[in-house]
Amino acid sequence: MDFRTLFEPRTMAVIGVSQNNERHAANVIYNKNLYRYPVKVYAVNPKGGEYYREKIYKSLKEIPERVDLAVIAVRAEYVPSVLEECIECWVGGAAIISGGFAETGRTDLMDKLTALASKADFPVIGPNCLGIYSPAFVDSFFLPSERMVRPVSGNIAIVSQSGGILVDQMVKFAGQGIGLSRAIGLGNKAVVNEIDMLKFFARDDMTEVIAFYIEGFGPGQGREFVTAASRCPKPVIVMKAGKSEAGSRAVSSHTASIAGDYKIFSSVMKQFGVVEAMDEYELVSFCESLSCYPTSVKGRIGIVTASGGHGAVAVDKCVESGLEVPALTAETQQIIRNKLSPKIKSLASVSNPIDLTGSSHDDDFVTSTSELSKLDNIDCILVLLLPYLPEVTSDVGARLAQIYQESGKPIVAYVPHVEKYMMIIEGFQLNNVPVADSIDGAILMVEAMKRCNPC
Repeated sequence: MDFRTLFEPRTMAVIGVSQNNERHAANVIYNKNLYRYPVKVYAVNPKGGEYYREKIYKSLKEIPERVDLAVIAVRAEYVPSVLEECIECWVGGAAIISGGFAETGRTDLMDKLTALASKADFPVIGPNCLGIYSPAFVDSFFLPSERMVRPVSGNIAIVSQSGGILVDQMVKFAGQGIGLSRAIGLGNKAVVNEIDMLKFFARDDMTEVIAFYIEGFGPGQGREFVTAASRCPKPVIVMKAGKSEAGSRAVSSHTASIAGDYKIFSSVMKQFGVVEAMDEYELVSFCESLSCYPTSVKGRIGIVTASGGHGAVAVDKCVESGLEVPALTAETQQIIRNKLSPKIKSLASVSNPIDLTGSSHDDDFVTSTSELSKLDNIDCILVLLLPYLPEVTSDVGARLAQIYQESGKPIVAYVPHVEKYMMIIEGFQLNNVPVADSIDGAILMVEAMKRCNPC
């Protein structure tokens, strides 16, 4: 199956467009793609007519060119006949937005879709899904444009069974300044599933990190997914629902999935080096970290701070997370102290964590971080930056990020995410250094690198 056509379609048909209901899902999808994306969009409804002086075609057969993507938003009982027409017209693939299939007990309709598509080797996303979002190409989500929160373009792909979870993650990405390459809501997975998407994104040149929200698998698919993820050359992050008995029931009623034995699935993921996020907060942190550093570290952390309290909290959290905070040799400590600004030489603590005190300035942060980057027993540096200190400037983020560019040793920064500090945050992010808005978040970013084991 060729999924690139679905993510980068030249032509799209939206089936189910109404002449009198502006808020119909098909109308919302048609309008946003007509006005906001380069894809050529055709409206389809058996009744024909016009919609804002644009022709509504009675069928796909009337459309004067081959359609790359069909978005189907009609009542469930009509979907199989629409899908048959898509196959007959050599459409590239379909996203079925319509609900009312296996999740409501209509397994007969679901089985019919699967049989039709499988026989023709025809890619179908859904049913009961949001479909596809590909920045600068297409958006099949039935969310009005004015309510959509769009992250910046980036290198992370999100695959989700739940449309609501998918949109929530996009909101969080936007808030944290994390970039998105592609997003897809799979819904009931009549045809296309997580394994198909994993294989596609593994070779997609726009994607470097692949994140999944998974409710359940079909028989035998869980192990197949983990095996494929372990062979993927890119980091794979999974957040799994249905961990409890009640959660399993909720999963079944949502997308008719089999949640399976969570403990076994989690254990197998850990064994094969697939990164598991326990909640949405971890998922966001892991995505940001691995989008900058798609690599493994042993978890030996050097900490630079201007607050002893922040340093102590960070050390406790590192130990709790199974990370090491190695002591620095007397020789290394003396080298760092000698290079600090005169007014803090006698005040600073140059063990690990390095506490530069509230009198430090940019050069002290740069000096300390640079020296830590040279040490063989430190494989990641955590910079706890307090941007409200009087001698810390807006240049400090970019200057510290330059150390990573030169040394290749990962740096993770903590900076409070407040509008007035955005120049500092962007100094890091624009130079591929992740920034957390809490100490816990920063350490989660390091933990993601330790858990990650791409082949």
